[in-house]
Amino acid sequence: MNGAFYHVHWYKYPLTYWLNIITSLGCLEGGDLDIAYLSEIDPTWTDSSLTTILNPEAVIFANPIAQGACAADAIASAFNMPLDVLFWCAGSQGSMYPFNGWVSNESSPLQSSLLVSERMAFKLHRQGMIMETIGKNNAVCNEYPSPILPKERWRYQMVNMYPDSGQCHPFGRSVMRWETGKNPPNTKKNFGYLMWRKRNCVFL
Repeated sequence: MNGAFYHVHWYKYPLTYWLNIITSLGCLEGGDLDIAYLSEIDPTWTDSSLTTILNPEAVIFANPIAQGACAADAIASAFNMPLDVLFWCAGSQGSMYPFNGWVSNESSPLQSSLLVSERMAFKLHRQGMIMETIGKNNAVCNEYPSPILPKERWRYQMVNMYPDSGQCHPFGRSVMRWETGKNPPNTKKNFGYLMWRKRNCVFL
């Protein structure tokens, strides 16, 4: 197995708002299609040393014991939801750290593209660009920063190169069950995913 590097383009895509499925303004994240993040202009995405500015705790989890614990996250995501307490794990995809585009052991391009997509979601949470909405304590009706990715609240759906509209997958779930035919040898590795995030809100 060889290493690989990927860039990520993160787009704001408020589909529920466009479809007008929910009429409460307090429950919607409005706006238009927009570019939220381009990894090409972020120097930390290509430099592992600079990345430690955003994730200094990665040093703690860079050992066989911490990475071995990720087997539990992989099993949990295979049958149900990932384990938020194992926040440094990306289930069957590997490790959430570091927050950059380098994948040390690529088993398949599709799996690697998912790993860097999950890392980007974590990175945007850490940078305060994606807020959390779990209704607890005084944050019942408010968004608030969450530097740790709440994996249980995220799903993904493949839309490019081969649309997979029939199913959504939780973070960390193995791609072995559905990647057949989606990793041709002549691929340019331009994968696209629609990321779904659960939001709690107060209905107005």
